[in-house]
Amino acid sequence: MRVILAEDSTLLREGLVRLLAEEGHDVLAAVGDAEQLLAAVDTEPPDVVIADVRMPPTHTDEGLRAALAIRRSRPRVGVLVLSQYVENRYATELLTGDSEGVGYLLKDRVAQVDDFLDALERVGRGEAAFDPEVVRRLLVRSTRTDPLSRLTARERDVLAEMAQGHTNAAIAQRLNVSQSAVEKHINAIFDKLDLSGAGTSGYSRRVLAILRYLGS
Repeated sequence: MRVILAEDSTLLREGLVRLLAEEGHDVLAAVGDAEQLLAAVDTEPPDVVIADVRMPPTHTDEGLRAALAIRRSRPRVGVLVLSQYVENRYATELLTGDSEGVGYLLKDRVAQVDDFLDALERVGRGEAAFDPEVVRRLLVRSTRTDPLSRLTARERDVLAEMAQGHTNAAIAQRLNVSQSAVEKHINAIFDKLDLSGAGTSGYSRRVLAILRYLGS
């Protein structure tokens, strides 16, 4: 796929460029700040943007804001953001929009090459990919929040996998259960979160369940 990379660390940026090229991806541009990222996307829109959350000049949220701007102007472009730490607000902000083709990974995950490439490909396919550690931290934070406390341990496992962006089939494989069991757990989650009548599709209820899980 065609990728634009935005990362202010020269060492990490060059390493990712080499990795992506070796995996057969076409790196259209590799830049060091949000302004250059937006200009590169305007020049030649990619399939996926990989962007650090914190970039020059203030190293706060320039990369995230650029990613959100790209999502608004070019919704077909996938966005995979990288963060040094678990930052709940950023993860939630990404999910509050259209969560198709969106990912949030900790930078430590980049060193686990297979996990990083899997997340990139999922985002490129229009799926979501959220770091398991981000989901775990949000789960710990939400254990005291009703109605999530009504979920069984298995239902919380399923919801955690949903929050990472996995499909029902993938969840079944990862939890070593049948797909029909996963579907039953998801229906129970909808009921317990009062989402049985929300929206017109399972997808909309799924997104609402994840947002509830993230504490939005």
